[in-house]
Amino acid sequence: MRLPIVAIVGRPNVGKSSLLNALAGRRISIVDPTAGVTRDRVSALCEHEGAWFEVIDTGGYGIEDRDRLTEDVERQIGFAVDAADLILLVVDIREGITPLDREVAKFLQGRNERVMLIANKTDQEAHEAGAGEFLKLGFGPALSISALHGAGIRSLRETLAERFRAADAPPADPVMRLALVGRRNVGKSTFVNALAGEPRMSVSETPGTTRDSVDVRFEKDGRTFVVIDTAGVRKVRKMADDVEYYAYARAQRAIRRADVALLLIDATQSVGEVDKRLASALVEQHKPTILVVNKWDLAKGRAGTDDYGDYLSQTLTGMPHAPIAFTTASEAKNVLGVVELAEQLRKQSLARVETGPLNQALAEVLAMRSPPSGRGGRPAKIYYVTQVGVAPPTLVLFCNNAALLRTDYRRFVEKQLSARLPFPEVPIRLIWRQRQSSPRAAAASKRDDET
Repeated sequence: MRLPIVAIVGRPNVGKSSLLNALAGRRISIVDPTAGVTRDRVSALCEHEGAWFEVIDTGGYGIEDRDRLTEDVERQIGFAVDAADLILLVVDIREGITPLDREVAKFLQGRNERVMLIANKTDQEAHEAGAGEFLKLGFGPALSISALHGAGIRSLRETLAERFRAADAPPADPVMRLALVGRRNVGKSTFVNALAGEPRMSVSETPGTTRDSVDVRFEKDGRTFVVIDTAGVRKVRKMADDVEYYAYARAQRAIRRADVALLLIDATQSVGEVDKRLASALVEQHKPTILVVNKWDLAKGRAGTDDYGDYLSQTLTGMPHAPIAFTTASEAKNVLGVVELAEQLRKQSLARVETGPLNQALAEVLAMRSPPSGRGGRPAKIYYVTQVGVAPPTLVLFCNNAALLRTDYRRFVEKQLSARLPFPEVPIRLIWRQRQSSPRAAAASKRDDET
């Protein structure tokens, strides 16, 4: 059974995103004085005293979007309102009723029993006297709050909890979180809509349509997944304003909290600086990644999948382990196949290997190529390996002197171990640790290193 839905609606800059963040108890939506920052339906699961509900932030109603996306924004507002069990109509108590407030109220006519009026920005007691004016909108008395400073938020949470008390079962935990990252206009939102089976995100030819990181829950084979759509990234020097910097930071956070990342590549474009920068971020975080080549229908005839895979291997050199999937998100082709592949990567990232098989694999690697010698001809030695963690698989290799092991040799060991262990397509983390020895041996080792 789905959770009750609470939609936050209102004209631009009345504090809708601040209200979502206040109800969720954490930053979900970007808050910025720039009108039109929120375009899609940004949601968060909220709980109060055992009652669960989903709160959805929407874009500002009636805004003239600078990228001509007004119709898309209002379409998303309409989807949210139609699905909502309760609509929070937010107004600015300091400004009183504006013509645009009246337009929003007109839009909500016929839904009066589902509308609750919220007078936001009640930061001082003197402001409360103006709440009565909003009775003219026809939705009853307004609840005065300050989303920014927290005034009235607990009372609102209690009201929502009482209304939705029957929905006291927590939502199912997702079996996996997927983060979609990529340059602008690569098709991430189209990919999300294909997974969700509905127009969950605004899609436009205009680059930069998505501003926020948006969690979208979807079901597959009776299980719950979350896909995180992130704002498209472009070169740092070309970022237009603070909103783009916020969006990029949210994309980085989405990578950190995802189980598997999907790096979308535009098949009609050459791999560029942004693609390489995102790939580097994924490598640094040891994040299981699928290279999703989207818009493949438009690239047919230019190269086969094998040739394109070789091209990606040459241009994105830091992730040779990452599998490649070819999709046409606009037609939902191979989209679910990517999810199945992501499940395999998730399973690999959680795999554990006993010490015996680990050291057998290490012995095979050392037989292929011995560790290099240090200064004075003193050989480096790797004694044994053990696994200490998962997601990513983390291995500790004990050696006599880690400083003797050059970067190229460490990479060789990493590549060869990955090929022999049950996580060949996910990055592993190797920790090189010098084995403790007796004081006399340690002193001798130090003299050798200084020679």
